[in-house]
Amino acid sequence: MTTSILSIAFNLFILMDSIGNIPIFIAVLKDVDPKRHKIIIFRELIIALALIILFNFIGDFLLRLLNVSQQAVMISGGIILFLIAIKMIFPAAKDNHEKKIPSIEKEPFIVPLAVPLLAGPAVLAAVMLYSKRESAIAMISAIFLAWAASTIILIASSNLKRILGTRGIIACERLMGLILTLIAVQMFLQGLEIVK
Repeated sequence: MTTSILSIAFNLFILMDSIGNIPIFIAVLKDVDPKRHKIIIFRELIIALALIILFNFIGDFLLRLLNVSQQAVMISGGIILFLIAIKMIFPAAKDNHEKKIPSIEKEPFIVPLAVPLLAGPAVLAAVMLYSKRESAIAMISAIFLAWAASTIILIASSNLKRILGTRGIIACERLMGLILTLIAVQMFLQGLEIVK
């Protein structure tokens, strides 16, 4: 069970892409009083955590409501994760790691930091998928572990950007993308095995 929790936590941590989100968090908060940065980041992380946990509990109900099978979720989830992984490894030339940042005149609230940067569609889809196979305790533990790791990284985002530099952050994100590719292919193959 411990291995399963750690595996799910690691997958969710990669999907949250906290390392890749460092430049966006810094850019979004650039006009906000630096003393408020950690408070805002922590608040947004709490909102994201609440949303992810909510989807963990209502995910199965939503799938039954939509009459979607487990294999369909696994195959489509594998495809989505694969596309996200490819984008992490090979970002669009225009972006050059500078993702589009919405203009925010005031202090950000929920959008874009909590949703979709942390609790994005990929994270919510993965939680819905895993919640069908794992116990509630295992899922909450995995979600909290992934969230805690992301919290540590994002709270220290300004220091990390200074230490790693832009190239270091890009290299970390590409490595995460490579690992996510392996997870996506495995998920897709598991979905195909269920169909057989």
